[in-house]
Amino acid sequence: MSILFVLLMFLVIITVSYFRSPEAFELAARPQPALRPMAAPKMETSVGLSFPQGYSFHPGHTWSVKEGPDDARIGIDSFAVNLIGEIDKIEVIGENRWVRQGQKVMTVHSGKTAIDLVAPIEGVITAINREAIEDPKMIVRDPYEKGWIAMVKSPDLLVNQKNLVQGAMVAPWMQNNLTRLTNMVPEMAPAMAADGGLPHAGLLTRVSPEVREDMLKEFFLL
Repeated sequence: MSILFVLLMFLVIITVSYFRSPEAFELAARPQPALRPMAAPKMETSVGLSFPQGYSFHPGHTWSVKEGPDDARIGIDSFAVNLIGEIDKIEVIGENRWVRQGQKVMTVHSGKTAIDLVAPIEGVITAINREAIEDPKMIVRDPYEKGWIAMVKSPDLLVNQKNLVQGAMVAPWMQNNLTRLTNMVPEMAPAMAADGGLPHAGLLTRVSPEVREDMLKEFFLL
C-alpha cells in the first residue's frame, strides 16, 4: 500500500511540474545535436574596453551568444571575472533543468565568498562545459570562448535577447559599470586604469564586508 502511495505522489509531482513548465519537458525530450567547438569571438575595442561582437549581456554580468534558431551558449563576462578574481569552484544547476531569465543559474566560489549569477536567457540547459567546471582557471583566462558555462535551448531566444545589453549599447554600459565601481572604491581607480579599464583582479574579496555586500547588490543583482 505504501509503495502505491509513493508512486501516486510521484506521478502527481511530475504532472504538476509538467503543467507549470511544459516547455522544459518538450525541449528536454528532443535529441540534442553534438556540440561544436566554440568559434573564437571577434573582439571590439571602445573607450578602452574590449568585448566580443555578437554577444548579449545581462545586467547581472552574464552573457549569451546565439548558436542556432533557439540555442545559445552562456557565460560570465570579463567585468565579473576580474571583480571576482580567482575562482575556486563553480556550481551550475543540472542539465535538463529549466531556468528563467534573471533566475540563479550558477554559484561561483572565491575563497570564503560565494556569488550567485543569473541566467541571461530562459530555457532548458542542454549541456554544461565540464572542462571549465573542472578547471575554473579556464573561465578566468578566456571567459568568452573556452570558459563558456552552459548551452541553453530557449524557445523565446529572440524575445529574451531584447531584454539584454547588446550592440552599440555594450561599451557605454560597461563604462557605466566601471564608473559606479570607482565611486564605490575610489582608491582602486589607478589600478583599474592600469588594467585596461577592468576591475582590479579579486577586488570583490579584498574590500570590507559592507562594501562587498553593496557590490553584490549593485553588479550581481543579489
